[in-house]
Amino acid sequence: QGQLVESGGGLVQPGGSLTLSCAVSGIVINWNSFGWYRQAPGGQREWVAQITAVGSTNYADSVKGRFTISRDNAKKTVYLQMNSLKPEDTAVYYCNTPQRANSNSWGPGTQVTVSG
Repeated sequence: QGQLVESGGGLVQPGGSLTLSCAVSGIVINWNSFGWYRQAPGGQREWVAQITAVGSTNYADSVKGRFTISRDNAKKTVYLQMNSLKPEDTAVYYCNTPQRANSNSWGPGTQVTVSG
């Protein structure tokens, strides 16, 4: 059925920036909410950001003011722009719909490492 595939992770210095992409297929992107989640080494998966079908956004306090979630319906892609990165942002990042997240259905994720 629907698929979400993350990309764009990598190694970045503290204070640097990175943009993650989530390619969406089999899901009507403009009629759904999407979120970004992350799981740090040895940690629990946590919610980071969301964008609703009407374009409103919300962020976890830990990333507010530094991260921006957006969506391009024509390209069927959800983005996470990450600025002023900190070592504590190091994690595997996942995109998902709330429904799939609640069903514990996840894609491969993309690794972000902040080190320097």
